[in-house]
Amino acid sequence: MRRSNLPAELNRFVGRAAEQDELALLLGEFRLVTVVGVGGVGKTRLALRSAAALQKRFADGVRLAELASLRDPDLVAHALVEALGLTDHTVRGPREVLVEHLAERRLLLVVDGFEHLVEECAGLLRELLRGCPGLTVLAAGRRPLRVDGEAVLTLPPMTDADAVELLAGRAAEAGARPAGSEAGVLRELCRRLDGIPLALELAAARLPLLTAEQLLRRLDDRFRLLDGGRRGALARHQTLRTAIGWSHELCTPEERLLWARLSVFAGPFDLEAVEYVCGGAELPADRVLDVLGELLAQSLVAREDTGAGPRYRMLGTVAAYGAEWLSALGDTARMRRRHRDWYMGLATWCELEWFSPRQAEVAAATDVALPNLRAALELCLEVPEDASLAQHLAGTLWFYWAGCGRLSEGRHWLDRALGVAAEHEDARLKALWVLGYVAILQGDDTAAVAALHECAERARAADNAMAGAYATHRMGCLALLSDDLPRAEELIGRALDAYREMGELNSNVLMGQVELALARAFQGDLEGAVALCAEVREICEERGERWTRAYALYVLAYAALAGGDHTAARGLLTECVTINHAFHDLVGLVLALELLALVTLSEGDPAEAAVLQGAAVPVWDAVGLPLFGSAHFNGPRLLCERRASEALGGEGYAAWYGEGRALSLDAAVDRALAAPWDPAAPGAAGAGAQPRPFRTGRAPVPDTRKPAGSPTTTGGEAAG
Repeated sequence: MRRSNLPAELNRFVGRAAEQDELALLLGEFRLVTVVGVGGVGKTRLALRSAAALQKRFADGVRLAELASLRDPDLVAHALVEALGLTDHTVRGPREVLVEHLAERRLLLVVDGFEHLVEECAGLLRELLRGCPGLTVLAAGRRPLRVDGEAVLTLPPMTDADAVELLAGRAAEAGARPAGSEAGVLRELCRRLDGIPLALELAAARLPLLTAEQLLRRLDDRFRLLDGGRRGALARHQTLRTAIGWSHELCTPEERLLWARLSVFAGPFDLEAVEYVCGGAELPADRVLDVLGELLAQSLVAREDTGAGPRYRMLGTVAAYGAEWLSALGDTARMRRRHRDWYMGLATWCELEWFSPRQAEVAAATDVALPNLRAALELCLEVPEDASLAQHLAGTLWFYWAGCGRLSEGRHWLDRALGVAAEHEDARLKALWVLGYVAILQGDDTAAVAALHECAERARAADNAMAGAYATHRMGCLALLSDDLPRAEELIGRALDAYREMGELNSNVLMGQVELALARAFQGDLEGAVALCAEVREICEERGERWTRAYALYVLAYAALAGGDHTAARGLLTECVTINHAFHDLVGLVLALELLALVTLSEGDPAEAAVLQGAAVPVWDAVGLPLFGSAHFNGPRLLCERRASEALGGEGYAAWYGEGRALSLDAAVDRALAAPWDPAAPGAAGAGAQPRPFRTGRAPVPDTRKPAGSPTTTGGEAAG
């Protein structure tokens, strides 16, 4: 995990030296510090700047959780899990996951935009601070959290000098350089805008079009209109609203309309989404780009780079003003439906493209779209007649819940969607088998069986053969993890036959073939398992599919190790680890780490094998029941543990194992991907000459007690 997920600053930070110093002192004394102030006063910018400057104080880094786009209080803990970069596959609540992860870490958590969720946020942070002594929280919002031990820093407007510097600097960035003779006018502008940074930024964006004198005159006229002619009578919280309203008046009718319509977006959005959602008779789609560019030039919309490419975002205060205008136009409900429809379409496209070379692109696009997908799901659940859409959308996102490590949030939405009566049976059936799949991966067999049995019964009644096949497939997967291999082979085989008959081919189908291969491999039919996974690998290469390919590589590595081909096994597992780490698929990743430990032992390096075994432990903690409680999945681990202990001695094994257990996920992956130790390499045999300091070079101990069907059944040595 990276030490920080703080965004890079896009322009120069101006002023606030005294506030930064005070905040640094408070964070040294208090474990919860909240920066409060009116909208647009710069709370977020100060918090991020200070957090970046104080990173070295915190051994485990700084993480930012942005809550402004959330509407569901139940998602606050999920958002913090996401901010910390955690992937949890268990049925544990996110609060428990957070406490366990943070209990022994020294970390600064920045929580921004919490004011609309203050009760849920305060309760959660209180629990975390009590249970995690090394945690410090820096919050930024419009009001305090009112948690015991909280220190509050009320952020004032900028000083006159800093305000003028900010206004002039931002104007220069926009292409305008006020003349020296305008210095007095700039100071008056800053005074009239009460030194509120957002108001100053909006004013600066107008200076390429209007002189400072013209700006001041227009602004002064608006202040007089709103305060009845009493200069200076406006409170500071009204000043920003006045400045935004003034910017609104200076916009063209098209710009105002787009501003209002953009308010329905809950997070970053791209141009195509804007063209679909916001285009219409009054604003043709082919005009959207130009109008959006004008809002961007006026600092009403910001551009940002994301993992899925460039996106746009409207500041919360600006969006709230637009939402009021959209409501006044009587167009809110229609625009929310258009927004929902776009993201329903995006989810459908992503599901289809998951089985393609664009799999990584799909994962990144879904990550960025998550706030808007949440908003779409919320709308579907608000309207009773749209419950089927909620079930369909939650089910369509199966690839994200299962393939990108989002099981906990997926379970949240699936449970909510299925808790509402809906008319369209097909949507419910899809949500049911996806819920069963998610529950299996979480280790919740009871919920999985209930969902899959209901899906199977309803599918028969509705004559929906496809849903029935998916239910059968997932019941077979559950049997595989429960070590009922004959039943797993029978159920998965039956589902694959049904898929073939219906012409269904996607990542789920190929995963079924991999699972069938595992059932056969565990029963000793390695040749049959290799044939199945070789076919999967070939199809994945043709289609550019990587996620299922990684699981096929795992089975092929299992067979290669059994055949004594350590080089091939390592190569296959290296690719497997790389893919699973990229997709945040902890199940596939930890299985590969465990098998790679046995490969490493077979290569003659029991110390590094112990390190990898230790590194797998925290990953299993996130996945749930280690190796699903399966004797067959657990076989390679037990064998590696016993033989490495014999080679190193109990204390030696424990020491190397402990070193691995202390590794972060990223460090564990780096360790797994490192070149294997080669005792024949030049200099490797000399006294103290080791290619890496953690390699011991001690040979494995021969073993003749190997279970049938294990990948370690050849040659009297570990995996040959």
